Amino acid sequence: MSRSTLSGWGRTAPGVATVVSPTCDEEVAQALATSSGIIARGLGRSYGDAAQLSGGTVLSNLALVDQSAIDENGVISVGAGTSLDQLLAFSIPQGWFLPVTPGTRQVTIGGAVAADVHGKNHHVDGSFANHVLDMRLVTPDNSMTLSPSQDGELFWATMGGMGLTGVVSRVTLRMLKIETDQMLVDTDRFSNLDEVMNAMVTGDNAYQYSVAWVDCMSRGLSMGRAVLTRARHATRSDVDAGTLRAPRPTRLSVPCSAPNGLLNPLTIKAFNELWFRLSPRHQEEKPKSLSAFFHPLDGLRDWNRLYGPRGFVQYQFCVPEGAADTVRRVIEHLSSSGIASFLAVLKRFGPSNPGLLSFPMSGWTLALDLPVGSPSLPGLLDDLDEMVVSARGRVYLAKDARLRPEMARAMYPNLDEFLAVKDRVDPRHQLTSDLARRLHLVGT
Repeated sequence: MSRSTLSGWGRTAPGVATVVSPTCDEEVAQALATSSGIIARGLGRSYGDAAQLSGGTVLSNLALVDQSAIDENGVISVGAGTSLDQLLAFSIPQGWFLPVTPGTRQVTIGGAVAADVHGKNHHVDGSFANHVLDMRLVTPDNSMTLSPSQDGELFWATMGGMGLTGVVSRVTLRMLKIETDQMLVDTDRFSNLDEVMNAMVTGDNAYQYSVAWVDCMSRGLSMGRAVLTRARHATRSDVDAGTLRAPRPTRLSVPCSAPNGLLNPLTIKAFNELWFRLSPRHQEEKPKSLSAFFHPLDGLRDWNRLYGPRGFVQYQFCVPEGAADTVRRVIEHLSSSGIASFLAVLKRFGPSNPGLLSFPMSGWTLALDLPVGSPSLPGLLDDLDEMVVSARGRVYLAKDARLRPEMARAMYPNLDEFLAVKDRVDPRHQLTSDLARRLHLVGT
């Protein structure tokens, strides 16, 4: 047990909490029984304040790491503190990959459940929850095994529930069979947003994975110019040397925080120009490693320090299929504001799952990395919230650091149903977080 200052990956709102590190369900239950306010935390990759609790107790799940063998159907049972990096180091040499992975391997299995993470294949395979067979949940008064057919109401409240229904200690999921550690990647460059969105609508269904980098600083006829990459897993017959190697450890790191203002409109505009010009106009079936395609930012440890001591906000939203124009309006508003997004990623979502607070919905999602510092940033984000709500969309709670409670309620129509389930398993409202307090998700 120790007192620690914790923050999300955006480094915007640190808080001091008591940290405990249980090693089994019994110790998790003891921590819940002796804490008036508690939240679980993995590797701290949620961008905002979802995995911290100022003045309370934070339960680190990193010691919950036992796992089973992978059976012939790809089913594995794994401790919630196991990172995706650790799981892939174990599974890839045996010919198995994650059915869904976010843009980093530095997320725990428990965190993947809490945020119901999605990847570049949601339009085909859905989110992480779609591949979970069951999980072990410890609540303040009980412990149980959940599945879609075994207390499905609590299962779907926990998937994407930001850790507010209990502590996930173990998860059983079905992995994806692969023959090599390579991807075959098609790349296309587009001169504006309309072109890339049309290409995604007409062509994404032919690919398992699809993602577009978008330049949010270009204006006029080139507004939203983009580089679209789409891929499939390479088979042994596709590549000369079909290997199955685990991801290499990260060797490079950012040793300290960069000066505030290093990432500014001028430097980001120069980076965007270089990235766009160096990307191929059209390239087919270029072999890339799993790590290079799925987790490029993992090649640089502590890359969030590049944003300086003030940190950054990642603003990710999704809107329904018929509200594609909202994506255009958001990028137009951003490009005209003078506030630069260092990274902008556009993807298409497939149908949603029954998760009460799960983020994806059938349509579009755009993620923006915005350095903190401009006095215009809070007002800009409030404007974007209004656009998203008007389109019946939502902001991703795992990325959020500043949403207002009335906006969260408008974005998540199942919120009252979620809070009713939470009241059932957490009647004394012990499970909470800085995010839950800010958005009034503590209970009714």
